[in-house]
Amino acid sequence: MTKPKKKNTRKTILKIHRILGLMTGLVVFVVSVTGCLWVFKEEIEGFYDDYKYVTVQQEHFIKASEVKDLAEIIIPDKTIHGVIYGKPNEAIEVVFYEAEPEVFYQSVYLNPYTGEFIKRVDNTAGFFGFVLKGHLQLWLPEAIGSRIVSYSVLLFLFILISGLILWWPRNNKNWKQRLKFDWKANTRWKRKNFDLHTVVGFYISSFGLILAFTGCVMAFNWFYFIAYVATGGNKDPRFVIPESEKVVVTTSTPKYEYDKLIPILKNRYKEAHSFELHYPENDTTSILVEVSNSEGLYYNMDYLFFDQYTLKEMETPSIYGKYKNAAFADKVIRMNYDIHIGAIGGIAGKIIAFLVSLVCASLPVSGILLWYGRKYKRVSDKKLRLVS
Repeated sequence: MTKPKKKNTRKTILKIHRILGLMTGLVVFVVSVTGCLWVFKEEIEGFYDDYKYVTVQQEHFIKASEVKDLAEIIIPDKTIHGVIYGKPNEAIEVVFYEAEPEVFYQSVYLNPYTGEFIKRVDNTAGFFGFVLKGHLQLWLPEAIGSRIVSYSVLLFLFILISGLILWWPRNNKNWKQRLKFDWKANTRWKRKNFDLHTVVGFYISSFGLILAFTGCVMAFNWFYFIAYVATGGNKDPRFVIPESEKVVVTTSTPKYEYDKLIPILKNRYKEAHSFELHYPENDTTSILVEVSNSEGLYYNMDYLFFDQYTLKEMETPSIYGKYKNAAFADKVIRMNYDIHIGAIGGIAGKIIAFLVSLVCASLPVSGILLWYGRKYKRVSDKKLRLVS
């Protein structure tokens, strides 16, 4: 009785695998292909981003309050998300971002020494803007497309797991067949397609699970919280900006204390790659400065908070504080995006992420061909029986 039960279980898993694959195939294909392209965004943009660089001068950078005034003249009536101060030869980037009523995401580049306007960039336009919209929402309205993508990626997790179960050989003599191609001159294309789906699928399955898992962490709040708690997290996993101490502002009080912050932090973090200053949202919130300690990486950033009136450094109960204070679970969550695009492993990691995404894009194609071939074969066999 054991073998029939195993056979029935396998048939059920195969049926679920096929149904989920057919439901999500097109979405997985689009998300995987756009993911391939996104991986090397920074490297590709490096060939044509001359506007991000300036001639170094023996002068101090202009004040943060001046940057704000200059940028708001160029893009009025929009919210400044943050101001990025880079190396002495890099332009200041002022990032404008609003999510409602529709996404507004643009950057203004200024000369850090003179405040001269260099360039205005729409981050949602161009080739990579197109790629990102496809990856996140299939070029559909955000409310619809993002849901389709999120749930398809979640289902892709189950597809990969069920695929591994189906891949597992029924007996020892089939192990060799499952682990490598055994193509000959007379091997039919259906057999080659089967091997492409199963053999290649097996070798990238572990990496595919990582990409799908990290995608789900970004897509679902409940998944994010579960992942954090499951790894032993006990802090607030949300981004919490502490409140400034209530201070009575008088005419003698300096208007913009945050003008002093960047020079102080540049002296404190001499090896930092960049500093992103976030202006206080209102008269009670603190000033946030994100210190990037490594180029192209986000997980090891230091998130610093300062009272907007006294510049007293403040602590946050969130996992997003100083990296040296991050526990294991905090680091796992903070690494999520860097893992997702392969940046955690440098250029080698990005190449792996690119190849895995490319193979993931091929799985729905080979899977649909398998389904079609078997279905077509059954229909043809039925017609032959009727004719005979």
